[in-house]
Amino acid sequence: MKDSSSRDVHSSQAGDYAVLSQRILRYANRGAARIEFLTGISTVLLEFLQCDGVELRLRDPDLHYKWEFTAKPKQSSQFTILANHPNERGNPPRSKVRATGLEGLCKEVMRGRFNPESPFFTRRGSFWIGDQGALQRAARQADKAARSGSGFRKPTRRAAATEPYQSFALIPFNVDEQTVGLLQLKSMQQNRFSKERVEFFERVAETLGLAIANRRAQWALRERVKELTCLYGIGRIAQVSDLSLDEALQRIVELLPPAWQFPEIACARIMLDGRAFSTAGFRAGTHRQAADLKVNGKLRGFIEVVYTDARTEFAEGPFLEEERSLIDTVAQEVALIVGRRETEASQSILQAQLRHADRLATVGQLAAGVAHELNEPLGSILGFAQLIQKEPGLQPGAAKDLERIVKASLRAREVIHKLLVFSRQKTPVKARVNLNRIVEEGLYFLESRCATAGITLSLILAPDLPEINADASQLHQVLVNLVVNSMQAMPEGGTLTIETRADPKSVSLSVQDTGLGMNDEIKEKIFTPFFTTKDVDQGTGLGLAVVHGIVTSHGGSIRVEGAPGKGARFEIRLPVGENHG
Repeated sequence: MKDSSSRDVHSSQAGDYAVLSQRILRYANRGAARIEFLTGISTVLLEFLQCDGVELRLRDPDLHYKWEFTAKPKQSSQFTILANHPNERGNPPRSKVRATGLEGLCKEVMRGRFNPESPFFTRRGSFWIGDQGALQRAARQADKAARSGSGFRKPTRRAAATEPYQSFALIPFNVDEQTVGLLQLKSMQQNRFSKERVEFFERVAETLGLAIANRRAQWALRERVKELTCLYGIGRIAQVSDLSLDEALQRIVELLPPAWQFPEIACARIMLDGRAFSTAGFRAGTHRQAADLKVNGKLRGFIEVVYTDARTEFAEGPFLEEERSLIDTVAQEVALIVGRRETEASQSILQAQLRHADRLATVGQLAAGVAHELNEPLGSILGFAQLIQKEPGLQPGAAKDLERIVKASLRAREVIHKLLVFSRQKTPVKARVNLNRIVEEGLYFLESRCATAGITLSLILAPDLPEINADASQLHQVLVNLVVNSMQAMPEGGTLTIETRADPKSVSLSVQDTGLGMNDEIKEKIFTPFFTTKDVDQGTGLGLAVVHGIVTSHGGSIRVEGAPGKGARFEIRLPVGENHG
């Protein structure tokens, strides 16, 4: 009967052990955070082992912590860092005061120091005891033995009572070659544990060591996957060519919180040249990790990840070493993306300028060729039409037709003249001229047109304006073209202001209207040959291109300002002094 009973007990323990091991390892395989994992396995241990409290200690070269979990009188837990500052040999610093009582027993059992002859120890070094008095006696004996060869002079102290617990079991175990642990089970009943149950607990502790090692590996793997996912996402964003830099940075910053340990309380921000790109609800926090953002060696901003709340695990530091490397890598990748996008933008602008210059050169060559080809036959048409006009006895209808031919020829010749000026085939004849006099002479023919169109003319001429070296006829054409352009921009009338100014190096002419204005797209194209916003019969698109060509050939500059509905202002600056032709 005794053998049968013993087999039943062992069979029952084997079944319990299998079920318990499965549940513990299931928690480990989740790769959960430390506190979540400890809470889960503590709940399982209390349920299966029928204890009132469980304590788990773990010590490795970098960290020594204690986890306490109790079910009675009410459920509570506490995570305590015992040591996390290794000395120069890589071992936790040792205190000069030796712990006594139950605390001292825990340390001795973790170090593998026990008396194999003692009735309170198993062959593997596990300890159990069933009442407070026996615990205090055992603690004093352990303390005395520990002090005997230690050199510490601190006298032993009486172990403090640890009510309400009466029974204790201390089971050491190994996680790996460098990490040891201690499982402590507590019960408020006396003599709750037996040698047989403690030996069963030793098997459980072995499984617990495997579970902790597995949990660490799963956690580390999950963190590495998160980090690689973040970097892969950044690489994908960098390859999207039609994404603006601002859009790319916003997408990148949203990848950061999921790559950190606790994404539910993490937020991130990228600062570039004073502009912020942040996750939703970003706010500053006590725990912050940041990296400088340097583009081509120049500090342009930073990247930061912030935890908005504290966690129990933060007792050992909120950020992992791998996360330090990750944020540095992210900063490098972002800097490369910013540098590459800015280089691409600069190249794009340069290519556009080159295309524009090439187009102008092509149009100029074409214009010069067309002008020369048309000039001769047009001169013949005009000459013969004027000769026929001198013939006596022309019919009235024929005379009117000839007049139309002459006017059309003169207009065509003016267009050819503009083409030659634009293509710079016509050499300017420069002399000392006064810009005020050119304005006054030019407006003599335009004042009546302004009045007819309902346009008020305002003339502001600077006194004592210095003379400049210029072609008077070409500057006259510049003025006429600008005035006509402004008049066409004011179909309902308005105010036209013409002003001259001077400074030590240049004189300026500004023509400002209160017309329709223009947007940025039009301002970029306004000096392009044949570009016009007018109807086909109202302009050739060469007027402002000719103005630009004349001003440039005089070594000057032209600037345009305007906005839709707010009119436009053209300002021309011409140098005072040497001939720039």
